[in-house]
Amino acid sequence: MTTYAALLRGINVGGSRKVAMAELRTLMEGLGYDGVRTYLQSGQAVFSSGHGDAESLAAELTRAIEKHFGFGVDVIVRDHAYLKAVAEACPFPAADLEAKQLHVTYFSAPVDPDRFAEIDQAAYLPEEFRLGDRALYLYVPNGLGRSKLAEILSRPRFNKGLIATSRNWNTVVKLVEMTRGNDQ
Repeated sequence: MTTYAALLRGINVGGSRKVAMAELRTLMEGLGYDGVRTYLQSGQAVFSSGHGDAESLAAELTRAIEKHFGFGVDVIVRDHAYLKAVAEACPFPAADLEAKQLHVTYFSAPVDPDRFAEIDQAAYLPEEFRLGDRALYLYVPNGLGRSKLAEILSRPRFNKGLIATSRNWNTVVKLVEMTRGNDQ
């Protein structure tokens, strides 16, 4: 059995695309997933599965959510080893920052750095971003809501053809903890 986190994109935001976490847990248990737990209301679920891989589990969960809730939701599934590696590879001093200052955007596939080459990072300082393994680390000292760099990075042309979903550092760390299981 491998322990995974499912990251659901764009649910329970602004009163639309409502997915109750208790209902999501029941749905996932019905798919045969074990130890299903959710974190917050913004679309994180942790579970164990002995079948499939991250991509096939994401596809299975995406289909089940659409069938059950009546709308599509993009889902990224990642195992503990990946989540831990992303946290450990953070290029910013996470321990010295507030959670609202550091975010990780998880991508469904590897990202070519050329995709972001047109962004003049110096123009956005002290805000910064760095690419990792299917992830983008974003440092925003004044928080995400005021970030001009985050606004630029969220434009469709930078995420074209990918599923991209962001989490603050507290959630990044919590998902590493929650997925720690027998597959450490």
